[in-house]
Amino acid sequence: MFERILMANRGEIACRVIASAQAMGVKVVAVYSDADREARHVAMADAAVHIGGSAPGESYLRGDVIIRAALESGAQAIHPGYGFLSENPDFVDAVEAAGLVFIGPSASAIRAMGLKDAAKALMEEAGVPVVPGYHGQNQDPEHLEGAADAIGYPVLIKAVAGGGGKGMRLVERAEEFAQALESAKSEAKTAFGNEAVLIEKYIQKPRHIEVQVFGDGQSAVHLFERDCSLQRRHQKVIEEAPAPGMTAEMRAAMGHAAVRAAEAIGYKGAGTVEFIVDGSRGLRPDGFWFMEMNTRLQVEHPVTEAITGVDLVEWQLRVAAGEPLPKQQDDLTISGHAFEARLYAEDVPKGFLPATGRLAHLRFPDGVRADSGVRAGDEISPFYDPMIAKVITHGPSRAIALRRLAAALETTEVAGTVTNLAFLGALARHEGFGAGDVDTGLIARDSDRLVVVPGAGPDVVALAALAASGLLQQSGPGGGFALWAPLAREVLLRREDEEIKVRLRSLGPDAHDLEVAGVRVEARRVGALWRLDGQPAPQVAVQGGEITVFAHYGISFEVIDPLERASAAGGDTALIEAPMPGLVKAVHAVPGQSVVRGDRLAVLEAMKMEHSLLAARDGVVAEVLVAAGDQVTAGAALVRLEVEEEETAA
Repeated sequence: MFERILMANRGEIACRVIASAQAMGVKVVAVYSDADREARHVAMADAAVHIGGSAPGESYLRGDVIIRAALESGAQAIHPGYGFLSENPDFVDAVEAAGLVFIGPSASAIRAMGLKDAAKALMEEAGVPVVPGYHGQNQDPEHLEGAADAIGYPVLIKAVAGGGGKGMRLVERAEEFAQALESAKSEAKTAFGNEAVLIEKYIQKPRHIEVQVFGDGQSAVHLFERDCSLQRRHQKVIEEAPAPGMTAEMRAAMGHAAVRAAEAIGYKGAGTVEFIVDGSRGLRPDGFWFMEMNTRLQVEHPVTEAITGVDLVEWQLRVAAGEPLPKQQDDLTISGHAFEARLYAEDVPKGFLPATGRLAHLRFPDGVRADSGVRAGDEISPFYDPMIAKVITHGPSRAIALRRLAAALETTEVAGTVTNLAFLGALARHEGFGAGDVDTGLIARDSDRLVVVPGAGPDVVALAALAASGLLQQSGPGGGFALWAPLAREVLLRREDEEIKVRLRSLGPDAHDLEVAGVRVEARRVGALWRLDGQPAPQVAVQGGEITVFAHYGISFEVIDPLERASAAGGDTALIEAPMPGLVKAVHAVPGQSVVRGDRLAVLEAMKMEHSLLAARDGVVAEVLVAAGDQVTAGAALVRLEVEEEETAA
């Protein structure tokens, strides 16, 4: 076994690998960028090496610098995690040329599965079922459009070097193909440096079921399946294992196909074979097709670990060190059911925009596995994926595991940034999902029910007002009030764009009456805990002028200082601003151009995704304030429309 390895990644996967390695007695060297100097994975590691600037291209994608760090620190092997260099065969070659061990598959195996079109051809030769489509070399737009016509709409355009939903577009009608192709190619070139695409038949009620495989370079086993059908824009949101409705016959067929795929390329280490499944007629052995193979550890691997009792990172280290597979197929069994929800810093009502911010508070409930790369006080950086944590629950049955997930999400506490907690909670309590009736279109169909801003009742507002007044932690006579101050005051809060007035009357340090929109709320301290109208009050986090009440997945308020109230009100529909820091990928607006509401004026690339910025109203473009290639901050003005007469009069 290795004595020391280098972890060539960051965030929760770095923390995950470090924990397992150290439990095996293996020391771990971390690497970090400027932005990650104080990161959790750096604090956990036995040693750490600075490798460059905050942008991935200046640090985590610099293979030569990472290899040098491994050699100078005395590491014998490099674990790539996922993302970054994990599926870069040239990096694998360089690692081995330096006399180090790459903890993962061979460069040849990665190359074999690295391009979706070549991988599909290889799988067809190995007897693995493949989705009908065009996987050829001709990338001429007219040829690709003809291939789509021959396959029959709807079709999927997919980047051949893709992953994570990037460079992928669903096209339902022929007249939409050209624009979708241009967009997919552009995003693919940015994300992977390769704009080539393939065309596939789109399955009408698709389910995304993948099989975890593990090989030693000669033979392989599978550790059963995961269902990843709950997706938004082709990105996984909640995963589970095993797949609901799975039959023994289909599990055997899928497992056999996955092992055949792994053994066909001499696979070594942990990998995932992804299948698209037609769920319209139930799960049938003749209704699944190979999509791609991920030649690395997957984000959702914890659910497999939960149902099998296997530590996949431990297996990775043992096999990379030359040991045989720890278990054979007959030794592997399924125990219970598991779910994983991906907790992100993102603004769901605003179209799932990635968010940044410093975490003022972060707490997960007891008895729940939470894989996280951040702590309270850490910053969610614009340079990397905005994942906060993966929340994992396990139970003896699917129903119990799902109830535990719903409860865990309700009691997870995050302050300092917006999150998708409420969205995840709505999914966990979705009737169709609860019944196992799920496909990749569920979120899109039910988005109106799932994307809802939690309401703030009088009790929640009253609690925020108490916190804003400094009364929750006060005790003793006159707590929170100066001797000359009146015993009644008005507290001003802002929730979203709404200003809320709260009348607060103090009856003593442990008793206050509050009035919110004509509703009276009694706040009383009983022992060390506060009660609102006799009910236990939720926890509260205070960070500067922001109050977060941990009810309904977290409701935040801004405290308004009457002496510093902003003089301006409302937004300017004539100005199109950057909603987050990013790179201006394209500008479609031209001065003097007439536009209508919804027209695409510019494209901003941020956090590995492209975001179209649209006209908020009809008008004429007055100014274009940026050019393609510009790096902009959040709130930066990009395009200005001519001011309308009504705006001038106002």
